[in-house]
Amino acid sequence: MPTIDPFSPARLGPVDLRNHVLKAATFEGMSRKNVVSESLVEFHRRMAAGGVAMTTVSYIAVSRNGMGAPAEIYVHDEAEEGLAHIAHVVHGEGACIAAQLGHAGAVGVLPGKKVVGPSKTRTLMGTRVDAISKDGIDEVVEQFAAGGKLLRVAGFDSVELHFGHHYLISAFMSPKWNKRTDEYGGSLENRARLGVRILRAVRDSVGDQMAVTAKMNMTDGVRGGLQVPESIEFAKLYEREGVLDALELTGGGSQVNQMFMFRGDAPRKEMEQILPKPQKIAFKLLGRYLFKEYPFEEAYFLPMARQFRQNLSLPLILLGGINTVESIHQAMADGFEFVAMGRALLRDPDLVNKMAAGTATAGNCIHCNKCMISIYTGTRCVIDHPKPLKIS
Repeated sequence: MPTIDPFSPARLGPVDLRNHVLKAATFEGMSRKNVVSESLVEFHRRMAAGGVAMTTVSYIAVSRNGMGAPAEIYVHDEAEEGLAHIAHVVHGEGACIAAQLGHAGAVGVLPGKKVVGPSKTRTLMGTRVDAISKDGIDEVVEQFAAGGKLLRVAGFDSVELHFGHHYLISAFMSPKWNKRTDEYGGSLENRARLGVRILRAVRDSVGDQMAVTAKMNMTDGVRGGLQVPESIEFAKLYEREGVLDALELTGGGSQVNQMFMFRGDAPRKEMEQILPKPQKIAFKLLGRYLFKEYPFEEAYFLPMARQFRQNLSLPLILLGGINTVESIHQAMADGFEFVAMGRALLRDPDLVNKMAAGTATAGNCIHCNKCMISIYTGTRCVIDHPKPLKIS
């Protein structure tokens, strides 16, 4: 079979895209009132104008308790107007728009947040995590459906369900955090039950006019967590539901070993400086465990993701260290339908246009990962934009 031209038109479920390059979900920290801000609109307009086929708003929590950080959008009526506006602006630049929808679970301890997970435990920082009840599970499923409806009404093209990074659905899938003995724990099918219910509920809420994708861990990156062989079985099970238009493959997460999903320099010093005093003390003790060193490698998830490509027929999105035209072509040659870029586009939103025109073969991201810290002051490349953004 001939290799796909990554800069040729593509199709994601019912959605026509202008190429095969997507803007990955990278939390923006630009929604201080929990609704779309003009700064967020401009952020995604730049990405759309820069040539990506689709840009992803990140992240929209299904409820206040589902938030993972301050300045996030969550599903409520007041968010609809801004979401419709950002969709209109992105469409005006010729791109499509998606939103990442999820429940953070035990990730992100915020004032007043009820912290829940599949089982009772404590976070590394000592925060109590309560086991979510069956009624609570039913409520989460309904909240995901409501989020899908909100995005459909607002004119979004796609919804990305967050099944990764140790968030609630990811934690249900993981043997590390899911110790339940009811129908949501134990066997792989039981641990997938919440994800399956969400897939069905969201598809029912968005109909056949929107694409539905999921971002799922290939491995949790922690001892006792989800590993590749079992993750492939989860992916097969989700594929059989016939709901997903594509699966985006990721790894690691935000409860433990965050650097597994980023690779490159570990910005421990910068993280310590912005934390409140109690968390700062804990981070001094646990920082090397939380932020391990993983040398950056181009397309670092590709070897692992190839195992999923060999076992699945649905379209796959390759994520993780995509910075060069060569990597994009390699992904297409290996059978991946799409690639998702994150940090490279933070530094150069016009990179895809440059690559398509042949005026650039690689991005200029140096993988310092200091952009991770900028999520609290407006996500950006701090090398080029060191000062906090003025969020409007």
